[in-house]
Amino acid sequence: MDNQTETISFLSSAAGLAGKSQDRQTVATHISTVLLLGDKAVKLKKAVQFPYLDFSTPERRLAACYDELRLNRRTAPAIYRAVHRITREGNGRLALNGPGKLVDAAIEMARFDDDQLFDRLARADRLTVDQMDQLAAQIARLHETAEVVSGEGAERFERIIRGNERALAGCPIFLPSEVADVTGACQRHFQGKAALLDHRARSGRVRHCHGDLHLRNICMIDGQPTLFDCLEFNEELATTDVLYDLAFVLMDLWHRKLPLHANILFNRYLDLTGDEGGVVLLPLFMAVRAVIRAHVTAMEVAETDLACAWKEAEARSYLDLARDFLAENPALLVAVGGYSGSGKSTVATRIAPEIGPVPGARILSSDRIRKKLFGVAPQARLGPEAYADEISEQVYATIADRAGALVAAGHGVVADAVFDRPSRRDRLAAVAARCNVPFRGLWLDAPADMLMRRVATRKNDPSDATPAVVIDQLVRQSAPTDWLILDAAGDIEVVSNAARLAVRPQSAVEHHAPACSGIRVASASPEPRRSRDQAARLSRNPPDPTCTTSGAHVPPGSQTIIAWRKP
Repeated sequence: MDNQTETISFLSSAAGLAGKSQDRQTVATHISTVLLLGDKAVKLKKAVQFPYLDFSTPERRLAACYDELRLNRRTAPAIYRAVHRITREGNGRLALNGPGKLVDAAIEMARFDDDQLFDRLARADRLTVDQMDQLAAQIARLHETAEVVSGEGAERFERIIRGNERALAGCPIFLPSEVADVTGACQRHFQGKAALLDHRARSGRVRHCHGDLHLRNICMIDGQPTLFDCLEFNEELATTDVLYDLAFVLMDLWHRKLPLHANILFNRYLDLTGDEGGVVLLPLFMAVRAVIRAHVTAMEVAETDLACAWKEAEARSYLDLARDFLAENPALLVAVGGYSGSGKSTVATRIAPEIGPVPGARILSSDRIRKKLFGVAPQARLGPEAYADEISEQVYATIADRAGALVAAGHGVVADAVFDRPSRRDRLAAVAARCNVPFRGLWLDAPADMLMRRVATRKNDPSDATPAVVIDQLVRQSAPTDWLILDAAGDIEVVSNAARLAVRPQSAVEHHAPACSGIRVASASPEPRRSRDQAARLSRNPPDPTCTTSGAHVPPGSQTIIAWRKP
């Protein structure tokens, strides 16, 4: 292999790419050396050869540099500036892009603020849900424009699973029984999804993707999430189902205890792409991504001479996560209704990560579906014609149809809409019955003045509701009598916790509701609540005078859920 010491020294000099900068640092990985030179980053491929890549000659490294530049400019053109040939001239010295013999190649990149990397933002608890909206748009744009690769679907993915099995078998920190447990679960899930994988390949969903889409390869630049450092050295590994590409960052977010972020990213991506037909693959896709991180991290432990307990624990955490992803988690259909301003969308977003298989429920929002129907962005304003009865019926029919397809396939759904007519509520309940999945209807109730105040102060929200719309809804007074009614006038976290409790199976409710621990289940009163005044009385009279409350009331034969927290 080539000795690159001279090349690194040259590139770090004024004659190379350092210029007058005195800020010079070096960062190395197993396949690259990155020189940080002032406002530049210069990336050099190491002269190495592995089963999955070959950088053994200058010509191969030059070709890989051009591939990296071309592929990463799809998402990060401002970062990837140029490829430079390092040549040896007649006088024996190295030069940039000279006429002499090629000895190496390097990529010149713009340097960015490392503190804006998504993994660092996550570690500092500064990664926002708004950034997930932006990130979804960037990933969707890449996937929709990426080169379609025809051919294998199931066969291609099975090679990944087999590779994982071999890699795990070579990791001494994992017990054979642990490996067999996870790999067996992967195989069982794969066998049940092979036909769908093939169908998606035939439908153009296998593309030349990013391939390495985790949080360390995403950075905020000029106010936008920027995807960089894609997998350029092995087209086979980068050619995947687009949802398998997305699954890497979803898994990474879940591993970092950010399920809300993962679910929002998942939902916004589907809002943009409409690719709901493959969501049942995501538990398998996320598990396989976690297994890869498990054996890669385990091999890092094996290759070091020092005991590294935290690294071993991290490897095990990935394997445990893969097992959790593949555990049985039945589908559930939840409807969150209420008048405009009651907090439906917020509650739907908060409970979705806990419903159904990972990465949580698909949220079907009437506001977003309506905007999509008219071909406008979610925050665009629509006129009154968009809210005619025939349009609204089309929106509710779309929710029912898509919810049915998703829960029938085994995924969870949260339907977020006003649901102010019995026919619309009954239609969704019938979908659940037809698909043989549980149904939970939640109605959020709040005082009229609060509803109008909330809608009047909204900003950048998909809803077009105004105080006049709220008044019209209240005049109709069409709240359900057969759904769980939650007092939505209080703190949104308390309301969301009550909603979470409401959608759990009964055994789970009892298990999670020890006396005065923060959540209590009580018997329903004999009369269903008909007005917001009664809701207010319930919230003013909690069972514990030291607590604030958010109540839920349903007709006789069901339950009242009262969630409270210490002030």
